[in-house]
Amino acid sequence: MAISANLDKQLDKAYEELELAKVLDAPVAALAGVSAGDAEKLAAAFNIKTVRDLGTNKQFKLAAALVALEQASR
Repeated sequence: MAISANLDKQLDKAYEELELAKVLDAPVAALAGVSAGDAEKLAAAFNIKTVRDLGTNKQFKLAAALVALEQASR
């Protein structure tokens, strides 16, 4: 089953037309709103260099799960 999503507002222009695997392997700064300076801080603090690293980071996943639990309990 093919799935598509419009990510034009979530990615920097240079990454909008790339396939998912290439976006995941792109630098974190490929995400709209994440600056090169932000990316440097993520790399220094958590060794996060790519979008994939960010999405699979255990601390960020835990934080997202906690927020989802809170929202589900409302």
